[in-house]
Amino acid sequence: MSTNFLTLLLQVFIFGMVLSSCGNINHSKVEADDGKTAEFDLNAAKEQIQEKTNRFTEAHITKDTAYLNSSFAEDAKIFSPNSKIVTGRRAIAQLNAEWVNYEIFEFVEETTHFYGNKDYLIDEGTYYLRYGDENTIDKGKYINIWKNENGEWKMYSNIWNTSLPIELSENE
Repeated sequence: MSTNFLTLLLQVFIFGMVLSSCGNINHSKVEADDGKTAEFDLNAAKEQIQEKTNRFTEAHITKDTAYLNSSFAEDAKIFSPNSKIVTGRRAIAQLNAEWVNYEIFEFVEETTHFYGNKDYLIDEGTYYLRYGDENTIDKGKYINIWKNENGEWKMYSNIWNTSLPIELSENE
């Protein structure tokens, strides 16, 4: 493995450890814009992220690049396998335009761990992807870091990699 990849992996691990060290609390006090104390509800945030994730995966299938592009924070980063880091919404929009042309037929992300706070949420899980002329199947794992950007959850970091050798399915 390259030194840059190991450094990145270590940074993601440390970031996750810092967030998880905050405890497994579903509610925490946060100060609202008006100075009053409000509660942050992790379970409600998880439901919001699940809805966004469902729309995100569906947008790949329907080629809804407008939704895909709006899902990312201004300073977002994508860490796709075997590629350089793609940074910023404009560069990510170019990448999204390329991805939807792979003819994605199925795309599902399933959360296995979810934690965070009012500023950042971590969604770890597995994915299933079927795409292309040869019905290629890819199964793997991902980490999505969501950032609260002006009161709306936006994807800040997106990293994934395959768990198994990519295989071709029989034509259905």
